Amino acid sequence: MNFENLIYKEIEETAWIHLNRPEVMNALSMKLSEELVVAIEMVRESTKLKFFVIKGMGPNFCVGDDITEMMKWGNANDITRRVRYYQNMANQLEELDKITIAAVDGYAVGGGLEITMACDFVIATERSKWGMPEVDVGITPGWGGTTRLARLIGRRRAKEINLIGALHNAKKAVEWNLWNRVVANDQLDNEVERLLEVLKSKNQQGMRQLKFIINRGVECDLYSAQGFEVLSGALTGAVSGMWKIKDADQGKGIIGFTEKDGLWPTRRRLAKDFWVD
Repeated sequence: MNFENLIYKEIEETAWIHLNRPEVMNALSMKLSEELVVAIEMVRESTKLKFFVIKGMGPNFCVGDDITEMMKWGNANDITRRVRYYQNMANQLEELDKITIAAVDGYAVGGGLEITMACDFVIATERSKWGMPEVDVGITPGWGGTTRLARLIGRRRAKEINLIGALHNAKKAVEWNLWNRVVANDQLDNEVERLLEVLKSKNQQGMRQLKFIINRGVECDLYSAQGFEVLSGALTGAVSGMWKIKDADQGKGIIGFTEKDGLWPTRRRLAKDFWVD
């Protein structure tokens, strides 16, 4: 697909997206957001891709929604639909079965910061700045600035970031568990490549499972989260070759249904009229 407001490329197992509106600090226009949704879906559908890196063209990552377009969003219902559209974009990014990296330089505020919160890793330059300044425009965040942020840095700090609207340095983002690493201004690309080198050496199925159970587990109670760990452990054993269990069907139930022979008809004969009176 030919994009107008972002650059998309695939290099071996890695997809690279560059937000490409540097003249307005890569503000997320409606058009750019729509293209980003398409690009994320392209990554999601791919079985070849294992990694996804998102950057901003020019000296900034992204300053969030293009405020100059907001009067075009429509009435309250139209706004509701658009915010849910953006929430789905962030959710799809977070749910990718690829490892995602946000490479941040310059400003990552508002929606730009919300993008980083949906990624697995965030590497930023020393000069990077972040915050949620929506309060001074008279609006509220719509797709992570209150929800994901509070889960990452806590309720009290999330209130500080949103109610005051200050811009903070990259070092504080690392100290507050919002981002992973701060590097020298000229070392961003190099650090991304170093991280990719490490990640590419891993068991890719294991990483997919780890990402899934961490994302799911953090949103539920301890025992439910431990259930994900148990099932992931079993799946790891299965895909490593230890899949045969003596009292499991090993596919015979499905084969029996398909061929109408064997296990399936026997089980249905015993079960279909049992305790139905």
